[in-house]
Amino acid sequence: MTEATLTAKQSTVPKQGHFGVPNEPRPVVLILSGPSGVGKDSALDALEELGINYHRVVTATTRGPRPSEAEGVDYHFVSLTRFAEMMENDELLEYALVYGDYKGVPKSEIVEPLRAGQDVIMRVDVQGAETMSRKLPGSILVFLTTATEEEMVTRLRDRKTDSNEQIAIRVAYARKELAVLPKFKYAVVNRHDRLQDTARELWAIIRAERARTDYQRVDIP
Repeated sequence: MTEATLTAKQSTVPKQGHFGVPNEPRPVVLILSGPSGVGKDSALDALEELGINYHRVVTATTRGPRPSEAEGVDYHFVSLTRFAEMMENDELLEYALVYGDYKGVPKSEIVEPLRAGQDVIMRVDVQGAETMSRKLPGSILVFLTTATEEEMVTRLRDRKTDSNEQIAIRVAYARKELAVLPKFKYAVVNRHDRLQDTARELWAIIRAERARTDYQRVDIP
């Protein structure tokens, strides 16, 4: 075997760390879900404030932006025509009709960060969480909830985006969504005024999953 051939062969072998553990990036895909009003976005904002570097998946939706929302930050706001094109061109990992509007996860929002070795976090509704975990083997399902139903109602009212009737519908949905809690790997309670604690719990979950001996890298189909 020539020196050049040996060098080429060695370059394909993963770098080994202590005791033969691969010393390569182990990016994690975390699927954060839970009922409306539990503070999923606020929890992820708090994670960023801790200085954690991760990619937050931006979902495409056909609904219009709320006054406080920005294109490409909160959602990719698209027309029904554009959403249909994304479906036709297989650009979406998953999509669903939620509260009368279409939502979908662009594959590029996951593929590109993973290739760069970056952790990926997506927040999805409970309706699509189980489906997403099946499409992304090796991903982590985390259920976020509030300490009490009253706290959830307060959060929804503080958003000032829904009528009392809409809030009642969301709470009714939340009660049904709690029934699927056993299907999630982790459950995190986002307590009022303790967002930093919630963020630390999420970060601890990511670090624990990276360290698993049966770690499985997520690949997009």
